[in-house]
Amino acid sequence: MQDALLSCTELAKVTGGAANQVLPFSTGVIGQPLPVTKITEALPAAIKNLALDNWDKAARAIMTTDTFPKGVSKSITIAGQSITINGISKGAGMIQPNMATMLGFIATDAKINQALLQKCLTLAVEQSFNRITVDGDTSTNDACVVMASGCSTAPEITADSEHYAIFADALMNVCKQLAEAIVRDGEGATKLMRIVVKEALHDEEAVRVGKTIAHSPLVKTAFFASDPNWGRILAAVGRSGVENMILETVQIFLDDVCIVRNGGRADDYTEEAGQKVMDKDEITVTVKLGRGEASQEVLTCDFSYDYVKINAEYRT
Repeated sequence: MQDALLSCTELAKVTGGAANQVLPFSTGVIGQPLPVTKITEALPAAIKNLALDNWDKAARAIMTTDTFPKGVSKSITIAGQSITINGISKGAGMIQPNMATMLGFIATDAKINQALLQKCLTLAVEQSFNRITVDGDTSTNDACVVMASGCSTAPEITADSEHYAIFADALMNVCKQLAEAIVRDGEGATKLMRIVVKEALHDEEAVRVGKTIAHSPLVKTAFFASDPNWGRILAAVGRSGVENMILETVQIFLDDVCIVRNGGRADDYTEEAGQKVMDKDEITVTVKLGRGEASQEVLTCDFSYDYVKINAEYRT
């Protein structure tokens, strides 16, 4: 805490602001103090190097086990005037958000008050960063922040204006793209899996089922092996905590191939059809619970040999 406060205080001195106007972010080995002296000594040069086109440099600077920088830019038009939303993020492992070893920095030139901007961000994060998992683990350090400069010539966005939904949707889109990039860059990942849970009683139930599947090491290793092991997926659904589940109503699909129906292997399912889907590097797993109308999506990736290697050798 002292190191974080010192970092904020030193940056405030350089910028002429106050320490409580500085937001600290960090990542690294848990429990290992950061080299604060190196950080504070580098601040003047960092401030001098500020530039409008430094987004890519910033995205690369925050990478740890990431293999590529993650950035998104989106423009929308309101009342004939342009509004831009830029975002960068980092993260590849220890990803099971609320949030994870991830950082997200988003900025916009929109005119919007802080409370409404916070509402937009909260909704966007819930449907993006809080719907991804790489390994089911969580970190001590994570953050996502959005800043608005108000420099756009577009009219101010208010809660009762027709423009609010357009801006909120754009921010959601930026967050979803950044979140998906984190999963695609999952440590050692070779596949991206979309776990879509439909016909749940409510959103919470759908998310719980989706994350149980997404967290399962047996499911994730089966996908790495391109093995259409439907029993592992069904087992994860069964232990997800859904009360009074009727197994016979559950259906599971790999893309458009039904693998589970009436409580077991679908009668018309063939290993050949399942294998054809599993050989892809992007797969949608759809689970229909047959209990209601709620639907949610969770993104995850497979577990490979490289995931173990990266984390076994993390400090070396």
